[in-house]
Amino acid sequence: MARNNPFERRPMGNMPAAEPSANRKNILLRLFKFVMKNYKFSYLAVAVCIVVSSVATLSSTLFTRTLIDSYIIPLTQVDNPQFHSLAQSLFKLALVLMCGAVASYVQSRIMINVTQGTMLKLRKSLFDHMQTLPVSYFDRNVHGNIMSTYTNDVDTLRQVISQALPQAFSSLITISVTFASMVVLSIPLTLISIVIATLMFFSTKKLGAMSRLHFREQQQSLAKVNGFIEEMVTGQKVVKVFCHEDEAIADFTKLNEQLRSSTYNANRIANIVMPVNSNLGNLGYVLIAVVGAAIALSPSTPFGLSLGTIVAFLTLNKNFTQPISHISQQINSVLNAAVGGERIFALLDEPSETDNGTVTLQRDEHNDNQWNWNKPDGTKIRLDGDVDFRNVDFGYLPEKQVLFDININSDTGQKIAFVGGTGAGKTTIINLINRFYDIQGGEILYDGISVSDIKKNHLRRSLGMVLQETHLFTGTVLENIRYGRLEATDEECRQAARLVGADSFIRRLANGYDTTLNADGGNLSQGERQLIAIARAAIANPPVLILDEATSSIDTRTEQLVQEGMDKLMRGRTTFIIAHRLSTVRNADQIVVLEHGHIIERGTHDQLLAIKGKYYQLYTGNEI
Repeated sequence: MARNNPFERRPMGNMPAAEPSANRKNILLRLFKFVMKNYKFSYLAVAVCIVVSSVATLSSTLFTRTLIDSYIIPLTQVDNPQFHSLAQSLFKLALVLMCGAVASYVQSRIMINVTQGTMLKLRKSLFDHMQTLPVSYFDRNVHGNIMSTYTNDVDTLRQVISQALPQAFSSLITISVTFASMVVLSIPLTLISIVIATLMFFSTKKLGAMSRLHFREQQQSLAKVNGFIEEMVTGQKVVKVFCHEDEAIADFTKLNEQLRSSTYNANRIANIVMPVNSNLGNLGYVLIAVVGAAIALSPSTPFGLSLGTIVAFLTLNKNFTQPISHISQQINSVLNAAVGGERIFALLDEPSETDNGTVTLQRDEHNDNQWNWNKPDGTKIRLDGDVDFRNVDFGYLPEKQVLFDININSDTGQKIAFVGGTGAGKTTIINLINRFYDIQGGEILYDGISVSDIKKNHLRRSLGMVLQETHLFTGTVLENIRYGRLEATDEECRQAARLVGADSFIRRLANGYDTTLNADGGNLSQGERQLIAIARAAIANPPVLILDEATSSIDTRTEQLVQEGMDKLMRGRTTFIIAHRLSTVRNADQIVVLEHGHIIERGTHDQLLAIKGKYYQLYTGNEI
């Protein structure tokens, strides 16, 4: 939109990071805090369920020792075995296991609610914060890239929240209670388990660090692919007009291959973790079986072991090393989530648009058609729409100034037109009135009040704007017109449409004003879309009107029909007009000619033609 804007759009997530592992830990810790802030009681219930489930599993494992040493072996040594006590023990074990199963079920149900609720709140936080960001943020970032944050990056957190976080807590509980039981059963075998678990931990850490960078590349490549697709869908007509289908396919193939390569490299390394840990776990299982058997068969060893103890310990060893294997299974999703989290929190950490204004806008208590500016000291100033520029300097970047010493004096109700070549600074001036950007020097006064002293939402409420690039929302024609003033009645919306000459074509639509628009008004012509945008500005009924080439997409015949309505709309309002068709600004009270950010001429249409300067050249097409 801002044609002078030198910002180069950059993909999100490419900002320099702090020390990688520390940054990853901070992101995951921040995610954990976000979840706990909203669902701490749910996670407390999950923790209770995990403890119950872990105790049930441990009870089953320890019962193996009792079963072998106290029941199976003694029963084989008597002629008439009694199974009554064994049945009682098995029944008690069944009750414990049933409690564990119920706890696991409750845990899974709670986590479904926590996961989806967190996704809901996270997307809402992203969207709410995005509404506070300045326009410059959207100029710097590809829109498809931002959309990827809402979809792909948020989705990377789903598995971590639903599985990795409860799995981590479950692993901690399991390791703690299992380790205590292993120490009680056999210290030598416990030492073997510790060595194997240490090897598994360091292999997981090393391989995870190797794959993390590839996961970051994967998310960035995915964002680039989404951004490219969004651009191609939007510009598909342009692609076909210039027969660039093959070039578009080649560019997409390149980006898609980058995504495939980074995804392959990330998963290639991460998928090694599970087999490595599984083999280490099997090695530990064999070592414990061999060492345990040797101890049991050696009567001289001080660490006597029964057969039941060895069998129970082998199961405990599985329970001890299995959590590490479970964590290694989640390594892909954890690393992916860490990278996705970086991009999500990068958006959430973007500074909001600053607003130090104190002057507010309020309807006059005696006249509903009149508005007043209210200063903090109680002073009221009538809203007339008198906008003046005084020695204004501006640059999108500090080192690259684009406007130089701009002075514009407008009286209430005047029409001020800006003309000049592409890049002259016309749209930039318009953006400064709305405070989409703040000036570096000079002052912009609105009814004698510096716009920097007016609250931004109150300032923008007093301005009506029709952009060259119209945007219609999904909904009916009536709803799109009402977007200019949400409390407007249906009849007021129809009056606004009649005022700008849009009523006739709207009535010819399938359902008239109730016709549903979709795909940014794709079922309308460009001129019809622009007419609805003009009607949207009319319903807002602002004292200051900004028309950024508002009739650029309307054909000459339609323009003649609309011009009368536009004149009615502009009557009594201060209007700033940008137009490449100079015929539309002939009746402007003041025409400002810009070139490379400087005002080089100003005056009425006749005055500028008389001096035969730049305006004369633009209007007649004759060289000076």
